[in-house]
Amino acid sequence: MLRMPSEREKLMKKVKPAITIFFLFVGSLLSAQDGVVTGQVSFVTSNNIYVRFENTASIKVGDSLRLDGKTGSPCLLVSSMSSTSCVCVPLFDCGAEKGAKVTFIPPTGQRKVVAEEKIVPSSLRDTVELAEEDPVYLQEIRARISASTYSLVSNDRADRHRLMSRLSIDADHINDSKVSADVYLNFRQIFDEPTSNLQNTSLLRVYNFSVGYDASPTLNLLLGRNINPKISSLGAIDGLQAEKQFGNSYVGLLVGSRPDIFNFGYNPDLLEYGAYYGFNTNSKNINAQTTLGLIEQRGNGDIDRRYAYVQHTSTLSKNLNFFTSAELDLYSKVDYTTKNELRLTSLYSSLRYRFSKAVNLMVSYDTRKRIIYYETYRTDLDQLLDDDLARQGIRGRMNFRPFKNILTGFSYSKRFQSDQQNKSDNIYGYLTLSHTPFMDGRTSFSYNRNESNYLLSNIASVRHSRSFFYDRLYTDLYYRLVQYNYSNITDNLLQHYMGADVSYNINRTLLFSITGEFSMYNDSKNYRVYTRLVQRFHSKHKR
Repeated sequence: MLRMPSEREKLMKKVKPAITIFFLFVGSLLSAQDGVVTGQVSFVTSNNIYVRFENTASIKVGDSLRLDGKTGSPCLLVSSMSSTSCVCVPLFDCGAEKGAKVTFIPPTGQRKVVAEEKIVPSSLRDTVELAEEDPVYLQEIRARISASTYSLVSNDRADRHRLMSRLSIDADHINDSKVSADVYLNFRQIFDEPTSNLQNTSLLRVYNFSVGYDASPTLNLLLGRNINPKISSLGAIDGLQAEKQFGNSYVGLLVGSRPDIFNFGYNPDLLEYGAYYGFNTNSKNINAQTTLGLIEQRGNGDIDRRYAYVQHTSTLSKNLNFFTSAELDLYSKVDYTTKNELRLTSLYSSLRYRFSKAVNLMVSYDTRKRIIYYETYRTDLDQLLDDDLARQGIRGRMNFRPFKNILTGFSYSKRFQSDQQNKSDNIYGYLTLSHTPFMDGRTSFSYNRNESNYLLSNIASVRHSRSFFYDRLYTDLYYRLVQYNYSNITDNLLQHYMGADVSYNINRTLLFSITGEFSMYNDSKNYRVYTRLVQRFHSKHKR
């Protein structure tokens, strides 16, 4: 007799598949979590993110990692690894920072974890472990050395002869280290006749001579003489400078001295120190940098000058460029009486707009008062304060390219001050043919007119240049006619200048040039010769 299944058996038959699926699902989750590995971001560069683990035996190149606290898909892709570290490429907008927690969750069906250490080439292991401590710095050295001579031979005055040389070195991360160097100096030797009244015939000027050290990717130290681009109006600084980055912001400190005002040498009596703060703005439509600072300068221990400054530069939508800088003095000392008065000593602003590839416009305005150092110029204070007028100026320039081979433009500038002294009006225009008909080469015509309190000048010139031998040889011919009309002289002074320049690229880094010029006015005849030899160097290590 066939037995019919009971109700309980029928229910178990229906539930059993669901129970089986449930336990398989839970088991898969437990299995997936069984290989979870946690680590921490140890270093961040512009291209890679380094993560340290206790052991990377369960991770393979190509696996993805998650940031703790980040929802959604994994955002780090493993590109290389050692036994305890992974070098990762950020995916999407990862935003990983040093110290952030990282999790690796093996996918379903992950291979069985082997506790033994992976066999990794020692070179890769060393590279990854080194990168956890320091970024990979790459050496790049740019250098330029030049020597030139200048000679003037005249029929009615003493001959003049000069020898000049310049050296500039920009060495970043020497030998792939954290150390950099910056050098810029020039030397001039004068060979005038013994009757010359010159006090110094040998002049050495050192503008930059410093060593930098990247203590970390966000902390830079600088020792020596250097011109800080964020406070360029301060000029050269002899001493120690430090700058720390905080994301888009930065803070800088400096302590040192000013170069000597007479020979530009080192003078520890001209102590100066200060601090600055700035921030960068980088977005799709604007790139900007703003710096605010406070500087105090001393002379023989006493306050010479104390002032605040601001410097801003920005680019809007790639067509509009704006720059401004200002200095505001905060201290004065007259007749032994000190005051904390505000005095605007400098303001400069410029705006450049590119309407199209064919038209661009630039306008600028500046106002400047004479800077007063109350200790250095203590005996001349009365005269300096009487002449405390703002010398102002405006300028506008527009360039056009009406046709492919024609470029033209004009500019107007005006200088003025309240007492009507030192005023000047200047008008300039030019026309350039980039391909001269029937002659080849480039031809330019220009005219300049300047009118001041004591002089009216008109200058017209024409210049033709052309290259040969695949641009290795460059020639330049010019003629310039100059007319001077002085207010205290009845006759106009007319001068003629004719010259030629030949430059030859001996190789890609070595250039030699020679320029000859003849000028005359009335019975005076002058011959000038200028020679120049330039050697450039460039060394760059690649990854």
